[in-house]
Formats: sequence, C-alpha cells, structure tokens
Amino acid sequence: MSRRIQVVVDEHEAERFRRQAAVEGMTLSGWLRKLARDRIDAAGHYGGLRSMDDLRGFWKVCDAAETGREPDWDEHLDVIARSRRRGGSET
Repeated sequence: MSRRIQVVVDEHEAERFRRQAAVEGMTLSGWLRKLARDRIDAAGHYGGLRSMDDLRGFWKVCDAAETGREPDWDEHLDVIARSRRRGGSET
C-alpha cells in the first residue's frame, strides 16, 4: 500500500529538486524517496537486522561514529575508583 506525503517547498526549491532528479534520471518522487532512505541508512537507524550483511553494516556505522580508542579495563577501574573516592561521577 502506498501513502502520499505532502512536502511544502517554495517554487525555486521545487524546481531545483526536479532538475536534479532529472539529471540523475529519476522522477522527483523517486529522487526524494532515495534521499530519505540514504539519510536513514547513513544515520544508522536500522529497521531490524535480518542478515549478516545488515549486521556488518550496523557495526560499520557504529565504528565510523566513534573516535579515539576504547580504554582498557584497568583504565575503567581507575575511573570508577577515583569517582568513588570523590563521591561523584566523572562522566
């Protein structure tokens, strides 16, 4: 079942969207759907992991979102101990 969604844009913007869709060989509707799907996929919002490829993609997105390095367990324990001594949270 299909559902229609209305998107309000000014005339200039609508024409720019239509032109770009045509350049890419797509209808405006198809172009907008593809952009929305790509955006969701890039954000890592998965509608469920149904295969190993889905799982690999999920971990790839998670890894790309992280910076730095994961502290080792001794570093975690040190943070916990310092927090207990001070009576507060370091995070």
